Amino acid sequence: MTAQNKTHGPSMTNANVFTIAPGRPFVDVLARSLLTRYADDPAGLIDVRVLLPTRRAVRALSEAFLRHSGGRTVLLPHMTPLGDLADDELELVLDTEGFNETALDLPPAIAGMRRQILLAQLICKIPGRAETAEQALALARELARLLDQVATERLTFGNLAALVPDDFAEHWKVTLTFLKILTEHWPAILAGEGAVDGAVRRNILLERRAAAWQAKPPETPVIAAGSTGSIPATADLLHVVAHLPQGAVILPGLDRGLSDDAWRALEPQHPQFGLARLLDTFDMTRDQVRDWDGGDERADDGALAARFRALSTALRPAAATGSALDADIGDMHTAFQNVRRIDCPTPAEEALAIALCLREALETPGKRAALVTPDRALARRVRAELRRWDIHVDDSAGVPLAETAPGGFLRLAAEAVRDRFQPVSLLSLLKHPLAGLGLPTARLRHLARRMEVAMLRGPRPAGGTGGLTAALARARHMDADERDATDDLIKRLETASREFSTLMATPAAPVRDLARAHIRMAEAMAATDHEPGAARLWAGDAGEAAAVFMNEVQEHADGLGAINGRDYPALIDELAAGRGLRPRHGGHPRLAVWGLLEARLQNADLMILGGLNEGVWPPALRPSPWMSRPMMMKFGLPDPDRRVGLTAHDFVQAMMAPAIIITRAGRADGAPTVPARWLLRIENLLTPPAAPGEARRALPARDGGPLAWAAALDKPDALIPPVKPMPKPDVALRPPGLSVTQIETWVRDPYAVYARHILKLEPLDPLDADPGAAEKGTLIHEALNQFIDAYPRDLPPDAEARLIDIGGRVFAEAAPGPGVMAFWWPRFLRVARWFVDNERARRVQGYRPLAWERRGERTIDAASGFRVSAKADRIDRGPGGGLVIVDYKTGQAPSWKQVEVGFSPQLPLEAAIAETGGFDTLPAGAAETFNYLRLTGGREAGEDKRQDAGEMAADAWAGLARRVKLFAKKDTPYPPHVKPMYDTYDGPYDQLARVRAWMAVGGEDA
Repeated sequence: MTAQNKTHGPSMTNANVFTIAPGRPFVDVLARSLLTRYADDPAGLIDVRVLLPTRRAVRALSEAFLRHSGGRTVLLPHMTPLGDLADDELELVLDTEGFNETALDLPPAIAGMRRQILLAQLICKIPGRAETAEQALALARELARLLDQVATERLTFGNLAALVPDDFAEHWKVTLTFLKILTEHWPAILAGEGAVDGAVRRNILLERRAAAWQAKPPETPVIAAGSTGSIPATADLLHVVAHLPQGAVILPGLDRGLSDDAWRALEPQHPQFGLARLLDTFDMTRDQVRDWDGGDERADDGALAARFRALSTALRPAAATGSALDADIGDMHTAFQNVRRIDCPTPAEEALAIALCLREALETPGKRAALVTPDRALARRVRAELRRWDIHVDDSAGVPLAETAPGGFLRLAAEAVRDRFQPVSLLSLLKHPLAGLGLPTARLRHLARRMEVAMLRGPRPAGGTGGLTAALARARHMDADERDATDDLIKRLETASREFSTLMATPAAPVRDLARAHIRMAEAMAATDHEPGAARLWAGDAGEAAAVFMNEVQEHADGLGAINGRDYPALIDELAAGRGLRPRHGGHPRLAVWGLLEARLQNADLMILGGLNEGVWPPALRPSPWMSRPMMMKFGLPDPDRRVGLTAHDFVQAMMAPAIIITRAGRADGAPTVPARWLLRIENLLTPPAAPGEARRALPARDGGPLAWAAALDKPDALIPPVKPMPKPDVALRPPGLSVTQIETWVRDPYAVYARHILKLEPLDPLDADPGAAEKGTLIHEALNQFIDAYPRDLPPDAEARLIDIGGRVFAEAAPGPGVMAFWWPRFLRVARWFVDNERARRVQGYRPLAWERRGERTIDAASGFRVSAKADRIDRGPGGGLVIVDYKTGQAPSWKQVEVGFSPQLPLEAAIAETGGFDTLPAGAAETFNYLRLTGGREAGEDKRQDAGEMAADAWAGLARRVKLFAKKDTPYPPHVKPMYDTYDGPYDQLARVRAWMAVGGEDA
């Protein structure tokens, strides 16, 4: 007697097609049924062969066997994934009765990277198709996808001629010609490689397996479970399995309650479309499909049955919605009593709400919960939020290789060398957890932070390690030990990157050499003082995946030949696209984060369906770069809407868990989102126009509970309204003197003086900043000062040319960069022309330069000892014999009213210093004129603004004396934003003073 004769399930002696209803957990039902059948003969389970759609389905079924084994050892059946395994695995798992011998005459499948590179070679030979290797690889990836589609659907490119190019636009004709060129050459290339496309080989293996089983049926049970037969070769194999003496095909979630007219009107985007096509392949009707008896407790769940009827009605084809709906739906309250919906404002709040729901599920002993979403960004956010409670959950859909620690480190190393160690790239590399450079990691982080503050903030230094060395020489606030350590770090960086940097600067570098140099640099960068870099970089699953990838690059790189070295990082990114790392084991026993493939055949007690917006779930349909939709249909490729249908099936399957939470974000990336079409159809179903006197049905609840929890999670016990800070430091700590420019800050924003001179806080410049207005003003000032220094009395006939020559040297020494030069130099030329013309006119009028860039100082009085310092741009002798205080302004100059009332006291205070001979070597003298020379280089290149000095110097000095006396009192505070020049003034210490916070709540007078 066979094991089959002793089972309690359906007989497999005839052609059998079954279904497991959506309300029943697919893999749990299957595992439980097989364990029940072989309870008396556990060893007999080994003889059962189970064909599943994917590797992840195999893992899910294995876990289901463990859950239902009652803690005893279980001998698992042979479980074969048909959709996503390597060719040698497919041969092995389908090997029965000598079948593998028939596969030996098949050439191997070409490696994915090798195929992409060979296709890229072909593309590069076609003029105008790709300018760089990276572009060619991107096109090659799309072309490989088309080759797989064509092979999967058992088509040939010989059918391209049937598309009748005259029917389509000119650019499609060009594409067809391009495809024809490639497809004519590709078979010969494959023959030369001694390989075939993977999809072709898979089809042949599946076809041979089907033929072998049809000719000689296996003597042991074969169960094909969970597949919808979207691959024609798989559908044929399922057909054979269904007719084996001990074969069975188990379909996931077949809707046998859908009306016949709706079934006939199914469209590709419908969740049942794939199953309908498979049954057509079997030449079967739905009433010939039986339920698979799994003996599970959900088999007769009325609520789930009602929910499935409601979903079926809501998603029925548009062509079949004319019949009355109420009879098909059943009790809406019963159908959706355990379905909650959470509409969140943003993805961040959605992630936190989901994390709180998962955390709540753990409060119920034994309860299992899972997030299902195709949005990997949302999955990452949720996992990060769960770490608040030290809950670690793996994303079973995996993470891209580039987002793993080794993958990211390799990318940063390549980008830093390409960018010649510019600040952002360099700091990203040095601060990566894997960076060591032969030093203790803590020491490297410290040195990187010191480099950032002392060397890399502000205008970008020159490129390469030479530029870093020059920046170190200019660095301030570094002691001798720090300089020596930083110099050693730069030398270590130069040594580690020398070979790679040389190749990256080469216009034609072999990719293999680049990859090898890349690996050597990364290993040198990853080394610490006690551990070699290779041991750190290639450790763990992520390190192993990165090592395999880089090994493949070296193995197949010859096909790419030589490239511009600077294109290497983009090329590596393109080759790594689509590569991911999946966890080998689950991270949490009761919580899970699943992609759609992972969730297709399993569910949990609580299922959270996240990211239900159009463009996410269902995904946005990406147009083919090769064919328009009519061309695809005419060629025989599947309708792109089939992908929507597959995700619709996933949605319905996931909706059939005992408890459901649906989430979506109202806005993403600053733009409004559109709810998934399935949500809209459910809403339309549940809220029909109410008849007179009839109550409207309730929508799925937009539950605010988790959102309220999320809002309360970081809410303080008491809200302390921000108030304007009024620091009152000890008088002994207050500054004993200020420059005239700082005195203006003291008038307008005393808090900035407090932060800088009392707290000793220096504002940090932006990282890797382009030279700004201050740097432009410095260059123009320096050029004008050198010019006046050279010609203090008479100007030469070619004064403009002389000034331009001086400016050229000043700009060259500063090396602000080609982009900045392109903008600033034309402005300087206009400034030079205007300045020379204005200077000639001034000297005709009797103005003579006396001093420029001259420092001065004066004390308020002996009692206070408060010193006022200044560095005058220029001081002239005026026509009346008095002094003219000149200030160059490359930006906006203050109005004379602001000067007069003391808001901008710089020029009057410089005049007050000059009155007492406070400027070095300049005799004492009274000022007769204040003069702003505004030098913009714009439409109006310059402006000469003059004002009689009058009593402004004396008034400014007296006002300063009063201010000094006021701030000498211990009760006088240093408030922020007293008299800002503009309403939009943004001071360097505003964040410290929380200016926006107290202004927003009206705390100005607090």
